[in-house]
Amino acid sequence: MSATDQNQPQDRIIDSDDAGQSRQYIEEYLATKQAELRALDAGASPVDGAFIKLDIATALVGIHRNDEAWEHARFAFDTFLDAGMWEQAVQCCDVLYQCSQGASLLALGMGVWLAVTFPIDPALTVNMLSYVVDETPGDADGAAVAAVTAHYIADIRASGKQHESLTFLTRQQLTRVAEQHAGVKDQESLDRWMQKLQLLEPDVFIPKLGLVIGAIVPHDQWWFDKDVIREKIPD
Repeated sequence: MSATDQNQPQDRIIDSDDAGQSRQYIEEYLATKQAELRALDAGASPVDGAFIKLDIATALVGIHRNDEAWEHARFAFDTFLDAGMWEQAVQCCDVLYQCSQGASLLALGMGVWLAVTFPIDPALTVNMLSYVVDETPGDADGAAVAAVTAHYIADIRASGKQHESLTFLTRQQLTRVAEQHAGVKDQESLDRWMQKLQLLEPDVFIPKLGLVIGAIVPHDQWWFDKDVIREKIPD
């Protein structure tokens, strides 16, 4: 199976909203993926193995084997990062965050940085930023910065029905954050609140997001050199 085939949506258990999905199904899926990993020949691309490891990590999180999931997702992250496969690297960060390990918040911060820096799937970027909102106290400015960035990303990157659905969700999230942060309950108050917190201009709130990420990931705990990665940003 090629790397492209392995990355089809049906292989992403983590994206499933089916609450009735059984442990047996996940374990069967896990066994299939583990067999695929064992079947890789010595000449297989590291990326092929990384796709399978990401699928395995996803399944392991689904059955709460988080320590094992971390090992697979962490390996896959490094492989995707080296290959310049930013979206897949962020998917790994999503899984690593859900592993609830000591470094899971670091994975979240780095995943958000990659998701905002590179033009990946806006739904994934919004999802990562929503984790930041959830992790931040409602009265803290960081939640507002993450929420407005999510809305901005959804607006500029999504199109068609995805744009409609994503911006609806991000607008709701921003409204909730405003209410928790400052008791905002109407559009006029929301406009004043956004102006007060300087949430109207990307050139202002995106650097503020950088400060939020910096609070999540100390400067000496990054898994990669941001300056080197920045050189790979597409024109």
